[in-house]
Amino acid sequence: MNFFTKMLSGECEQNPSSKRTITFLAFLLLATGFIAEMFFEKKVNPQTFDTMMYIVIGGLGFTASEKFVSKEKK
Repeated sequence: MNFFTKMLSGECEQNPSSKRTITFLAFLLLATGFIAEMFFEKKVNPQTFDTMMYIVIGGLGFTASEKFVSKEKK
């Protein structure tokens, strides 16, 4: 549980980051769809799969870009 708390929270923030939370949930749904299609022969709508993939890629990009933005200290 502590792992998820650290993963979803920002460096200086007390509350979990919404971008990271949405990205993590989208990744779980994407992985579930992939596993369902590969092993259980359930068909996932390709447009839905692509949309979830773009959400994950965008969320990871925004989260990674936060590391490169300089933050001003007060």
